[in-house]
Parts: sequence; C-alpha cells; structure tokens
Amino acid sequence: MSQQLSVIGTGVIGNGWIARALARGWDVVAFDPDPEAPRRTRAFVENAWESLTRQGLAEGASPERLRFAESLEAAVEGADLIQENVPERLSLKREILTALDAAANPDILIGSSTSGFKPSDLQQDCTRAPGRVIVAHPFNPVYLLPLVELVGGDATTPEEITRARDYYQALAMRPLVVRREIEGHIADRLMEALWREALHLVNDGVATTEEIDAAVIYGCGLRWSLMGTFLTFHLAGGEPGMRHMLEQFGPALKLPWTKLEAPELTTQLIDRVVEGCEHQAAGRSVAELDRRRDEFLVELLGLAQKYWPEAEGLEGRI
Repeated sequence: MSQQLSVIGTGVIGNGWIARALARGWDVVAFDPDPEAPRRTRAFVENAWESLTRQGLAEGASPERLRFAESLEAAVEGADLIQENVPERLSLKREILTALDAAANPDILIGSSTSGFKPSDLQQDCTRAPGRVIVAHPFNPVYLLPLVELVGGDATTPEEITRARDYYQALAMRPLVVRREIEGHIADRLMEALWREALHLVNDGVATTEEIDAAVIYGCGLRWSLMGTFLTFHLAGGEPGMRHMLEQFGPALKLPWTKLEAPELTTQLIDRVVEGCEHQAAGRSVAELDRRRDEFLVELLGLAQKYWPEAEGLEGRI
C-alpha cells in the first residue's frame, strides 16, 4: 500500500522533501498559494531526478506521483505524514500549523522543517492534537542528505516520537532524536558557530570566502563526513585518546582565537561575501551548482554508507 506525504510550502526545503518522497515511491500532495509553485517544483524535481536515479529509486518511484492541491485542507486528505515548510517566521508557522492541526486527522503526525523554533512554541495554538506537531528538521539537499532532527514539545508523547522515527526511516532518513528542546536544535547551532567565525575572518581581511571554503573542503570537512567533531579529536590524542587531547590542547580553548558574536553585517562585509561567492560560482547558475553538488554527494554517500553503522537511527557507534 502506497504512502502519502503532504507538503505545505514548496521552497527549496519543501521541494527537497517532495523529491525524496517521490524517489522512495510515495505519493505526494503539495500545497503552496503561489501560482508559480507547480512549475518551480516540477523543474526542481527534474533537476534532482538524475542524482536520485543514480543513488537508487524505490519500486514505483515516479515524478508523476506528485499533484498539487488547491487548498491546505485538500492537501492533507489521505496523508500519512504532513511536512510544513513555510518561511521561518514564528507567527506564520503557528498560523499554518494551527490550520493543519484543525484540518488533519488527529493521529496524523505533522513535522515542521523549522531550523530554529522550539516545538512547544509551534504547538501553542494547536488545540486538537498538539503533541503530534513536532520539529522534523532536515538538511539541504533534503533529497540526498539523510539526517533529520526530531524534537518533541511539551505536549508530545514518546509514542509520537517513535512513530515519527518510523515514518522518516521509511523515507530513508536517519533520525536524530534531540533530547530536549533548544533553539536551533543541534546541527544548526554547530554550523552557525562556524559561520560566525567565517564572517569574522572575511570582515577582518584574513581570508576570502574561497580560501575559507578551501580550509573546510580539503581539511576538516573530509574528516567530518565520517567521524564528526568528537571522534576526530579523540584520534588527535593518540593512543590515550580524548583525555590526552584535552590535557594537551584544552588550555588553548581559553585563548582569544575565536569571536563568539557575529560581526555587524555592514555594507562592506556584505559586498565582500557576495563578490567572493560570485567569484567562486564563476558564472555557473544555481541549478548547475546544484547538479555538481548532487553528483559529488551521490558518490560520497555511496562510499560513506560502507562505513556507517547498520543501526536504523543514530543509536549506534559512528
């Protein structure tokens, strides 16, 4: 029996969910009030389909299993899972999630793709079944990257989180259940710290955007795709491991190397960042760069999956 994902909001993230679900053989019903949304979504899926095909499609997978509904209420009819992806404004998300809570069968889970808001804040105006409204935060490109952060709110039960894990695993994702609510969840807080430091380096004239990206691409980024931060530093301690690393390098954490607050986004800094990125893009369109990134990720995922644990979620040792 086929499953249906209902997608509300079809920007980059919403379209990424659509492409992933179609590739897994799901039916997808989407809603977006923008009249141009169907055209943009179908172009997005077409651009992603080659990479998804190389990665491996589920039986019955087809872009033809996508349709657009004329209203939010019609979009959630028959849904097995609902994914909300409207712009990152708390008032707007509450409005849409409240409407979804009123329209959808009360046992249907509603995942929000929010990168920063806490689920208890999102559930606040939902009165029918607020616990089923959770954070289900993916990473771009959603159709290739498997991580999804799952966060329950005050009204969410452990059983609802368990059901959510099952659904997202059925979409070939690796759910990470966040132990407690916090703004920005886990991964985005880490990425924001690196992003702030990178902006300082550009602002202070230490490096260009290209040089900073090179530092990640040819250095730490390669290690992080397998081991992440902590296990990487564990190896840096040699045979004694993390304890020795902390004894040797821990004092350096007190040195004023980093700048915790983001720099002021002055016109000069914005120009430097924009000009640097345009130089790196070298005239290539975003669609071209998307395809280049996707081709790389498909090959990288094929390699990385040989070394990842077999655990269904993220409970195993990485």
